[in-house]
Amino acid sequence: MIDDRVAALGWDAISAALDAGGSATTPLLTAEECASLVALYPLEESFRSRIVMERHGFGRGEYKYFGYPLPDLVARLRRSMYPPLVTIADRWRRSLGRPGEFPPTLDEYLRRCHAAGQPRPTPLMLRYRADDYNCLHQDLYGELVFPLQATVLLSRPGADFTGGEFLLVEQRPRAQSRGEVVPLSQGDAVIFAVHHRPGQGRRGAYRVNLRHGVSRIRSGLRYSLGIIFHDAA
Repeated sequence: MIDDRVAALGWDAISAALDAGGSATTPLLTAEECASLVALYPLEESFRSRIVMERHGFGRGEYKYFGYPLPDLVARLRRSMYPPLVTIADRWRRSLGRPGEFPPTLDEYLRRCHAAGQPRPTPLMLRYRADDYNCLHQDLYGELVFPLQATVLLSRPGADFTGGEFLLVEQRPRAQSRGEVVPLSQGDAVIFAVHHRPGQGRRGAYRVNLRHGVSRIRSGLRYSLGIIFHDAA
């Protein structure tokens, strides 16, 4: 069961990596599960909208947002990843001096999103062909933002596609931006900060701003799954 697999992940190591650099990687899905998700992409009834990135200046390629009800695997991933991530999210919030806490379950958090006028589901699938790319960005969809999200690579690097590295760029106060390529294999998830994370300095915690993207696909076809925990306005 995917719920048991998520619970058994090395969450202490994931938490430490997120604190240190704003991202962490972990094996998550099997090749068969990746293939089952890719097979959903042509099925329009699974999705609420399709975005062609070039039309909006987001890059090149396209993505589709799932509609409710989410596919079972996507729903289970989202629901089972939320509780261990909410512990990190609350710690980050306290570190940055922000009041309040996130609800302990995803269902409670989504009720809060929907009451605030953010009712549209945000999990999505992205498809890139040769020469496609995703500009650096942040997935902010309304006033309520859960500070962590995950992307799962569904294709095989070097076999299904070349290029297309996951990129993470952080901006610290009064410093130049620092970029990082996050290597992923098929089924790996990268968990990362949506827009900022706490950094530690001599005067205490400060905000580190992060953006993410995907470098140019050199050949082939690349699919990925995005798990965002707040819904959209």
